[in-house]
Amino acid sequence: MKRLCRTLMIVWVVAVLSGGAVPALAADTVFIGVSKIVAHPALDAIEKGVQEVIRESYPDARFDLQNANGEMSTASSIAQKFKSEGVSLAVGIATPTAQALVNTLKDCPVIYSAVTDPVGAGLVHSTEKGEVNVTGISDMTPVKAQIEMLNRIKPIKTLGHVYASSEANAVSLATIARDVCKQMGIRFVETTVSNSAEVKQATQTIAGRVDGIYISNDNTVVSALAAVASVAAKHKIPVMSADPSSAQTTPVLAAWGFDYYKMGRATGRLVVRILKGEKPEAIPTIFMTDASDVDLLINLDLADQLGLTFPDDIIATAKTIIKNGKLSKK
Repeated sequence: MKRLCRTLMIVWVVAVLSGGAVPALAADTVFIGVSKIVAHPALDAIEKGVQEVIRESYPDARFDLQNANGEMSTASSIAQKFKSEGVSLAVGIATPTAQALVNTLKDCPVIYSAVTDPVGAGLVHSTEKGEVNVTGISDMTPVKAQIEMLNRIKPIKTLGHVYASSEANAVSLATIARDVCKQMGIRFVETTVSNSAEVKQATQTIAGRVDGIYISNDNTVVSALAAVASVAAKHKIPVMSADPSSAQTTPVLAAWGFDYYKMGRATGRLVVRILKGEKPEAIPTIFMTDASDVDLLINLDLADQLGLTFPDDIIATAKTIIKNGKLSKK
């Protein structure tokens, strides 16, 4: 099989030298590598959305779908695999896998998705433009608004936070959460993990010292959200999550964040633009800012168990509600 990345590089150079746009790839040459850091509902939804949109324009597109299972060494091996296979383009879902792809694939486009801080992660120098062969979509989450909402439902004196010290996005969000708590006069108790197997024990170490827990866009922790919810339930602690997708099946009090399926479709549209000839370096980081891109899930059943009541305006704003064991969407 021809090395498609090399082929793409050649046509790219020809286009640049001739002053024209990058030629679109023919449908029979489209081979997309997709690497996600771990499997959980949000990242799985992105993967699904990406494939659906690409196949709308390239019905015969082939995909190599890979899961790093939370291991950076595996993410690097996947990147090497994509390089040897000669993928037309690679998609990195979440920060660690995107970093591995950008560090390894120099001759074909890399699109990042669900990367909270692409500048801090070293993927681009500025969100106002891409780099050669690199651009993507951010899922920077409204940390302050999320913590403020939790504080409205139950006044918080001490907030617990579990995050992965190995994920650049998680570290960035922990810094923001720490600063928000300082501004609000809330004591911030944090604990770190290196993998999902450590999440339950880490949550147990802080559960007796906090009256609320905040979980950010942290793929390592979100993949073990059930462990957080289990410990929180035993201590009657409310959990605010940034991932509504996982909260549909894991009992947390509230989850406010992106519709990751829509983010996947947006990522797919970006991939198609590049396959059709646009240059990644000319495309700034895309932020999901439309109200329809964001979902607020509230769990009325869990609120009853915790003796809490949601304010009327929060109930009115919520797009997804769990009540009497049933999930409904507005």
